[in-house]
Amino acid sequence: MTDHGAPAARRRLLGWFIANGTLTVPQAAGPVAFSLVALGLTGDTSGGAAMILAMTIAQVVGAVPLTRLGRNRPSATMLKLLVAVRTVALASIVVCIAQEAPFPWLVLFAAAAGSVNGAAYGYLRAILNDLTPPARLPRALGIAATLNEVTFVLAPVAAAGLGALSPIFAVLALTVLGAMPALLVPRAGSARPEQVHQAGGSILSRTILLWLLCAGAGGAAVAAIEIGAVALALSFGYEPGWAILFTVPLCLASVAGGTWTSVRNRMATRKVVLLQLSTMTLGCALAALGPSLATTIAGAVLIGSVLAPLATYYSLALDMLAPAQRRPEVFALLRTANATGVIFASAVLTMVSLSMALIVVTGLMGTVTVMVTAASFGSRAHPGG
Repeated sequence: MTDHGAPAARRRLLGWFIANGTLTVPQAAGPVAFSLVALGLTGDTSGGAAMILAMTIAQVVGAVPLTRLGRNRPSATMLKLLVAVRTVALASIVVCIAQEAPFPWLVLFAAAAGSVNGAAYGYLRAILNDLTPPARLPRALGIAATLNEVTFVLAPVAAAGLGALSPIFAVLALTVLGAMPALLVPRAGSARPEQVHQAGGSILSRTILLWLLCAGAGGAAVAAIEIGAVALALSFGYEPGWAILFTVPLCLASVAGGTWTSVRNRMATRKVVLLQLSTMTLGCALAALGPSLATTIAGAVLIGSVLAPLATYYSLALDMLAPAQRRPEVFALLRTANATGVIFASAVLTMVSLSMALIVVTGLMGTVTVMVTAASFGSRAHPGG
């Protein structure tokens, strides 16, 4: 690589990091922004939850079909098209707010915006392979995971601040920031996928399915803490605002875990992954059965500490297992699995008590940990399999 090439490569990679961080702004800021919008239009925040639910379900439904539509197009081009669709949908929500349109229209446009999220992530993640040598991919994914956590910490705060001025400002801000990936996606990812005619058939091998299940269980574990944080605070006799006692330690631990992954810059061994899965299971158990505030917070910290390392491993393992021309689809499934975990946790929290929901999530984490343990005895040759 020439002297001029190295800075250009760093700029492209920096553009990818910023694109990756801003891609999730609508999901991160949406719960606060949409709740404020619903409160202003209907006098009840439950409409905001309906918008987020519609967005998440649409993401699950649209991930694979929309990814497959782009098989004959360059990854960067598809990403731009998908982000453009989402931007139009979010801008339509802004117009509906300004015009005080019936609330079902806002839910409909939220679903349209969410439908592209999984596919967009799939293409963006596939582009990273063109920007980073395999030896540096763990570090890049660790940095991406860290920045993602920063987004999920700062975006709700920004949405709350702007929403205090006017809810429409919060939605407008997430619309603009959510459009940034279309402007920043590097051209290095524009190569046309090869051998598209060989891309037929199922990609859900047993090993790929196992890591997708693990990603879903981890998503459920994190969602149970974040969604149940207010109820946890109340259960210990604190005001609802003290929910940050659980969410902030989880996020800080996740940032620390992402930093450790970046510095280490190596794909974890199966033994380390088993230890990390066991750590998350223990964290869930402490949150579910912990006798004190301290043990519950410790559980949140344990969950957060292995969140980024596990996410990095899943991404690397799927990268190795998926056919090159099907990687965007597999990465979209990875994001979809995480969203499915969030939906599962939300549904369980709705149907049963907080303590029982945490026990259910603990059982789910324990199950996938046992499954990975069993699979480890059956296959040791391939680090991703």
